[in-house]
Amino acid sequence: MLADDGYRLVIDEEFVGPELDSSLWLPHHLPHWSSRADSAARYDLVDGTLQLRIDADQQSWCPALDGDVRVSSLQTGLFAGPVGSTVGQHRFNPEATVREAQTNVRLYTPRFGVFVARATALLDPNAMVALWMCGFEDQPEHSGVIDVFEIFGRDAEPDRARIGMSVKAFADPDLIDDVATVELAIDVREFHDYAVQWTPERVVFFVDGQPVRIVDQSPQYEMQFMLGIYEFEPTPADDNDEPPAYPKRFLVDRFQAYEPTH
Repeated sequence: MLADDGYRLVIDEEFVGPELDSSLWLPHHLPHWSSRADSAARYDLVDGTLQLRIDADQQSWCPALDGDVRVSSLQTGLFAGPVGSTVGQHRFNPEATVREAQTNVRLYTPRFGVFVARATALLDPNAMVALWMCGFEDQPEHSGVIDVFEIFGRDAEPDRARIGMSVKAFADPDLIDDVATVELAIDVREFHDYAVQWTPERVVFFVDGQPVRIVDQSPQYEMQFMLGIYEFEPTPADDNDEPPAYPKRFLVDRFQAYEPTH
C-alpha cells in the first residue's frame, strides 16, 4: 500500500451516487478564461464509474485562445480575479484575461499526501486524458503543476504506452521544469491505478502500486486537482476513413486521497 501508517484516508470517491459530489468537484475547466457555459464538463455516472466524455456536437471550450480544443474536465478548486484582469489559475495563454466573474472556492486543496486515481485511457490519436495537480494560485508563484498522469492516445498502443509524469514550474521560482514520459508495457484501455506520493522533498509517481519515477523537488503550497479528457482537433472523415466515433469517454473508477498524520 502506498499510504503507510503515516497517512490517513480522507477521500474515497467511488462515484456511486446519482449526482456528482458538488462538495468535491466543480464540473468546469478554467471557466474564468472562458465561461461556465463553454467550459462545462459533459459526463455520466454509470455503475459507480465516472465517464467524462467529448460529444460530436461539443464546442471548443475557449476558441479565441485555445483553438478547436474541446474539454470535459472537473476541478477541486477555483481562483480568479475580477473581469478584465490577468489574475487566475493556470493562465495558459499570455493573452488570457478573466472573461466571466467566478466564485472562488477551495473544495479540496491539500498540501502533501498520497493521491490515487483508477482510470482508463484512449488510443485515439487526437485525445488525451489526465489528472493534474495545480497550485491554487492565490499567489502568482503558487502555480506549479504535478502531472499525476497524462496519456496522449498517439503515445499508446494496445500493449504499451508512454505516460507523462512531470513537475512543471510555471511561475514558481523554486521549481524547474522536469518533464518526462515513462514507457510501460500496459494496455491503458484497461483500468490501472495512477498515483503520486507528494512530500516536502520530492514527488514519487506510481502505476499499479509500483514506483516508476522520482522527482527530487516539490511544490510547497496547496494544490487542486484537475481530471479531464481533451480532444485537440475534431477528426475529419475523408474518403478513406471511417467517421470518428463519439462520444469519446474517459472512465474513472475511483479517486482516493491520503494526508499525512503529522
